[in-house]
Amino acid sequence: LENLQEASKLKEKERKKQIKKKKKAKKFISAKLSFSDDVTSYTENSENKECAVKSIKSIKNPNVDTSFLPDKARELEARKEREKLRFEWNELQSQIKKQALEITYSYWDGSGHRRTVQCKKGDTIGSFLELVRKDLASEFREMGNVSADALLYVKEDLIIPQDITFYDLISSKARGKSGPLFQFDVHDDIRLGVVDVRVEKDESHPGKIVERRWYDRNKHIFPASRWEVFDPAKVYGRYTIHGGEVSTAK
Repeated sequence: LENLQEASKLKEKERKKQIKKKKKAKKFISAKLSFSDDVTSYTENSENKECAVKSIKSIKNPNVDTSFLPDKARELEARKEREKLRFEWNELQSQIKKQALEITYSYWDGSGHRRTVQCKKGDTIGSFLELVRKDLASEFREMGNVSADALLYVKEDLIIPQDITFYDLISSKARGKSGPLFQFDVHDDIRLGVVDVRVEKDESHPGKIVERRWYDRNKHIFPASRWEVFDPAKVYGRYTIHGGEVSTAK
């Protein structure tokens, strides 16, 4: 009897295991079917989208101008072209700054002593004044005892700051009170016949080199009384000498 009961229990356990296995198998099959449905749905949606895109592309009119629309390839090409032009322009300006420039100047100590010196268009007024100081030192003893910082360059009645370059004056076609700041030779207006006063006179005067201490002692006396520091943002208008009008700037 005990053997029969034991056999019955084992048989019941085996039956329950089989039932559990069947349940697990059903869940796995159900999950596989659900995943398969998702994949099928995603694939169908992707195919539908591709078809829609192809359909849109196929109905574009090739004769319509679309140059105004964003285009990454075109924008990249335009950016490369701008960079190329910028590089070429910078190279050209660099070559211009290296060009030699002959400057006529007059050392002014109450009377003028005219000289010429060569520098480069890219040089600053400060470096130019150092060249001038060395050029004058052999003849004027006081030049051997001063630095370039103690000198002033006065062009067309304007005191040019030492950090400005000749290239700055030339490229901007800067103007002074009594003539252009971008011409460094000396010449007079030699027009013949009737002169149109509306046309600017073509004349250039030598820039003056003076010691700062001389200017401080004489700035209340002509011509130093006319001098002022050059301001690139200021328009000086009419060219004048001794306060009288010379010509009207364009």
